[in-house]
Amino acid sequence: MILAQYEHRLPADYDLDIIRRRAADGGHLWDDVPELYFKAFLLREGGRHGASGSSYSSLYLWRQASAFTSFISGRFRRVTDSFGRPDIHLRLALDARKGQGRVARFAYRQEVDIATDADLPEILAAEAARNQEAATQPSIVASAVGVDVNRWRLMRVSLSEGELAVAPGTTAYQVLYLAQPLLNVLPR
Repeated sequence: MILAQYEHRLPADYDLDIIRRRAADGGHLWDDVPELYFKAFLLREGGRHGASGSSYSSLYLWRQASAFTSFISGRFRRVTDSFGRPDIHLRLALDARKGQGRVARFAYRQEVDIATDADLPEILAAEAARNQEAATQPSIVASAVGVDVNRWRLMRVSLSEGELAVAPGTTAYQVLYLAQPLLNVLPR
């Protein structure tokens, strides 16, 4: 599995209703994409949930690398035509779970460096177990953890029905739309 996310910073005077309409109008086009567990259309609004400025982001959980490759050589053109070519942050997913929640309203991303002298198998196993536990919270719709093997950094992601108490340094987003073609096949 692959976690992928990119983000577009928006000008301070950007009309955020354009982004809201984009997600509302185009979100359903992702509801039946093969090999996609979910795609979250995300918004950070300046002054809300700790955001100093506004940004538009997409977060994906792909079943296979070939599905991600197909996306960037096809559907991704709509993104590049609208916003230019963003940096896409890829993580190998260590664990991904479906939670008990039904409607994702918030997304949370936390990045954690892996110490150079850490026992890598131990850390990765502990993170998978931590994610399994996180997915049991009643409001969680989905939870995943991935590793960036270039920077040796973990990315923890939670999609939630409501606001969560989170650790400092966690980035919070509003979920504008959650396409979930294969979400139900993730383990609980």
